[in-house]
Amino acid sequence: MLQPKNHSQFHSDVAQNANCVVMVPPKEFKFNAETAQDNEFQNQSSLSDDQITQSVMSEFNEMVAKLRQEGVQVVVFDYELGNVATPDAVFPNNWFSTTEDGTFYTFPMACTNRQFEVRPDELIQQLSLAGRMVTQQDSLVAYQEQNAYLESTGVMVIDHINRTIYAALSQRCDREVLEDYAQRIGYERVVSFQTSLPSGHPIYHTNVMMAIGENFCVICDEVIPEYERRFVVKSLAKDKQVISISLDQMNRFCGNILQLETVNGDKVIAMSQSAYDAFSPTQRNQLSSHGKLLPFNVETIENIGGGSVRCMLGEVFLPARTHTL
Repeated sequence: MLQPKNHSQFHSDVAQNANCVVMVPPKEFKFNAETAQDNEFQNQSSLSDDQITQSVMSEFNEMVAKLRQEGVQVVVFDYELGNVATPDAVFPNNWFSTTEDGTFYTFPMACTNRQFEVRPDELIQQLSLAGRMVTQQDSLVAYQEQNAYLESTGVMVIDHINRTIYAALSQRCDREVLEDYAQRIGYERVVSFQTSLPSGHPIYHTNVMMAIGENFCVICDEVIPEYERRFVVKSLAKDKQVISISLDQMNRFCGNILQLETVNGDKVIAMSQSAYDAFSPTQRNQLSSHGKLLPFNVETIENIGGGSVRCMLGEVFLPARTHTL
C-alpha cells in the first residue's frame, strides 16, 4: 500500500468537474436484497427479470449516447461475468476514484456481493485504451477485514476547489477510513455529520442528499441534526449558491446530480428525469445558471436499485493522452 502523499505534490488549480466518466452496463441488474437492508430508496418490482434487464439496458444506453452527444467522454466498462452476480455494478462510483496526478484508488465496500464489483486491473486497462493514464494505484480495501467501509464518492461529496470532503457517517462511511483517504489525497478538511431519515435510520449514501458543483451545492439539510446543520450549510455557503431541497425532493433524487464538463469545457449537470421534474421552476433556473441541465429517464434503475444518475457516473480525473470519445 502506498504511503499518503505530501500536500506539496498537489496544485491549487484542481478541477471540480470531470470531463470523463466510467459507466457500467446493468446486465446483471436486479433488486439487491443485501443492500436493501440499509438503502431505503430501493423497491421491489413486479417486472420479470427479462423485462427489468431490457428496461435498464435501454435506460443505460440512452444515457451513454446523450452524454457523448453533449461532449462528455464516457468509458463503458463492459466487464466479464463472474461466479458471483453483481446486481449493483451499474453504480461504479462506489468502489473507485481517481485523481489528477494519475492515482487510481479502490475502496472497501460494505455489502459482500458489491465487493465483487471491484476490478481495478480490468478497468485501468479500459481507461488506458480510452487515453486516460493511471500512473499509480492505492487501495483502502484492507479495511474490510476490520468491518470498516468507505464507499468512495457514494459517501463522500467532495469540494475539490476547497479541498474539503463532506460525508454523512453511516455503516458505509467509517470515520477512520474517511480521515485516512483525506490524508492520502492531501485534503486537510473533512466535514462529517450525522443524518436521520423519518425511519430514524441514517442516509446510506451522502450523494443522495447533496451534490457540489463549482459554484453551487444542492442539499437536503433537514436530515442533518440541527446542532450540525448550521455548520455544514455555513461551510458550503462560503463560496457556493446553496439550493436547499425537501425530503420529498431528495426521495426523487434531486440530490443525486452531478456537474460535469464537456471536452470543450462547457458545463452540464446530469440528473434523472424524476429529479428534473421534482425541482421547482426557480430551482431549475438556479441550476441552469451553472450549466445545461441534462435529464435522463432512469426510472427502473432508480426504483429498483435505489440510486440514480450520479451513482451511475464514476468520475475520471486522470490525465488524458487523447480526447477519445
